[in-house]
Amino acid sequence: MNTLLLEIGSEEIPAGYIDPALRALSANLQQKLSDARIPHGKTAVYGTPRRLAVEVKDVAAKQQSVSSEVIGPPASVGFDAGGKPTVAARKFAEKVGVPVDRLAVKETAKGAYLCAKVTERGQPTKNLLKKILPEVILATPFPKKMRWADLEIEFARPIHYVVALIGKSVIPFQLGNLRSNRYSQGHYFMNPARIKLADADQYVSSLKAAHVLVDIAARKKVLRREIEKVAADLGGSILPDEELVDINTHLVEYPIAVAGKFDKEFLEVPDEVLINAMREHQKYFSVMDDKGKLMPCFISVNNTRAKNMDLVATGHERVIRARLADAKFFYRGDLAVSNQQRVEKLHGVLFQAKLGTMYEKTARVGKIAESIAELVTDADKSDSAKASLKKRAARAATLSKADLVSQVVGEFPKLQGVMGRIYAKVAGEMPTVAAAVEEHYRPVYSGGALPDTTTGAVLSIADKIDSICGCFSAGLVPTGASDPYALRRQGIGIIQIMQRRGFSFSLRELIRTSLRLYGIKGKEKTAVLTDKIYTFIKNRIFNLLTDEGFSKDVVAAVADVSVDDVPGVWSRVKALEALKAQPDFEPLVSGFKRVGNLLKKSGMQPGSRPAGSVQTDLFEHSSEAKLYSSYQKVAKKVTAATAAGEFEQALKAIATLHGPVDAFFEGVMVMAKIQKVRTNRLRLLANVAALFENLADFSKLAS
Repeated sequence: MNTLLLEIGSEEIPAGYIDPALRALSANLQQKLSDARIPHGKTAVYGTPRRLAVEVKDVAAKQQSVSSEVIGPPASVGFDAGGKPTVAARKFAEKVGVPVDRLAVKETAKGAYLCAKVTERGQPTKNLLKKILPEVILATPFPKKMRWADLEIEFARPIHYVVALIGKSVIPFQLGNLRSNRYSQGHYFMNPARIKLADADQYVSSLKAAHVLVDIAARKKVLRREIEKVAADLGGSILPDEELVDINTHLVEYPIAVAGKFDKEFLEVPDEVLINAMREHQKYFSVMDDKGKLMPCFISVNNTRAKNMDLVATGHERVIRARLADAKFFYRGDLAVSNQQRVEKLHGVLFQAKLGTMYEKTARVGKIAESIAELVTDADKSDSAKASLKKRAARAATLSKADLVSQVVGEFPKLQGVMGRIYAKVAGEMPTVAAAVEEHYRPVYSGGALPDTTTGAVLSIADKIDSICGCFSAGLVPTGASDPYALRRQGIGIIQIMQRRGFSFSLRELIRTSLRLYGIKGKEKTAVLTDKIYTFIKNRIFNLLTDEGFSKDVVAAVADVSVDDVPGVWSRVKALEALKAQPDFEPLVSGFKRVGNLLKKSGMQPGSRPAGSVQTDLFEHSSEAKLYSSYQKVAKKVTAATAAGEFEQALKAIATLHGPVDAFFEGVMVMAKIQKVRTNRLRLLANVAALFENLADFSKLAS
């Protein structure tokens, strides 16, 4: 068995394209090899801006042979009266490629038929790869592809060469105007000569000798070591930024770090602005001192080691000075404008064509935030605490989008919210108000940080529910993979904030409040929209809970009852999951399912009750009295435990009814012939069912 190597050398590929392309290249090649019945071992991918490569270990020299049985015409047609093969038999033998005398007769459900055992001999792997490799290369996905010269093929960037080796042998094929070969390319500046690869296993070491670190993990390690060393020499440390490390890793083939400095006068500009300017425009790393303050220097990662690295640093300094001068100019310009002036400018900023301006949005968000503040405080639940939170939330809502019209955010969009906080702080706003202006965008990505302050949490929920309700009311509903307004992410954000902070106010009422502010009229239309949005958020809750590892049936049993109290959903799921772990869970569920099924068969709707109360004088069997007595004791415990949010205790109490319920079903026939006895028994079961109908739908549980 040999190692298979495929390297595609091209012009520089954008950094963000490389990882997804390598994953797809590897997966596609593995699939093609498996489909072609070519045994193989592990794969590894390598990449730089100028090459994508995949290596497959232990590739078999030949395709696996496969045998199959082919059924032909009926035996009665295949042989004449003397037992000799007919034309039909000869034609069948010719078709499947076997001698006539090797045909057999097989008894099937339809009778006796001719059959033949056909073996497809495995072909040499090298022959098959001639067709497979070009297909794999051209199937590599990229956000954008291009054509070059007069060729019909497409790739991220023009391809300059293709290396295709299996062991020591070249796999010959044509790709556009190129022929595959064994010659790779060294570092563009430090070793530009062609590199002859005698064997596929020499790939990584040969390229390393030519100043190309094709192993991405190894290159990242070297890069990290380089920037940390340079930062230490400057007397500081790198501002942690894993994404920037990844970007720089894919921008170079051989990382060389160099330090640069900028004038201290730029430090009057907030750190966030300077860091963003260096990061977004130049991909430079920021350096922090031991107090966490930005130092007037930066680190650039270069793709080559120049003779005079000081000259390289000077070039970077010249570039960054212009960038920072722009940032300083924009910041000073923003300081000359008041927050209120920026708020007024929001009249001219469109939120969405069907949903009005950003000014109108902030007004709605402020009212929603005030309504939430009525229900949410810190430990203090006094009227003064509510009033204070309302005031802070309303003010933060007013300022929340003001920085959208600032010059800094216009130049550096990623500072949206950050600049809002900075300008609010400069204007003397309360610290919690300033913090909330930034925090209301959180989480900005899946798994991102949540708001740190209560004001920020309230404002974040208000802003997100306004966007969701507005888009749903305008018919801008996510479909499939399409979610242009990031409503799924915003729904998840609402859930995570409510769950982490223990906000137990009604989700439905929150939706209704938001819809009223959009002027939605008519009870029916409001109800339909409320149900759609509620279901949309419910689906997000289901996904979050299953992603956390909870059983799908448990989540469905809880969520189908209600998700109106978001923290309560998590508590109920955890409680039911704990109950599910008990050894007598399955018979318990079976008993309660039987209760529900009988009630449904009797024509009762979920949650309904037969009129009147249970009459003990109609009991005909001791099991009825036993169940009723047990129910009364359990009902008190369940009511108290549910009110206290102790759902596990509530479910444990309900579980004690397992024995009485089973005894009841064994002792009596519920659907008795006498009407009043039947109704009384249904009332008793309905009361039992009522104990858990607000906790979980037991019919959804697997048992």
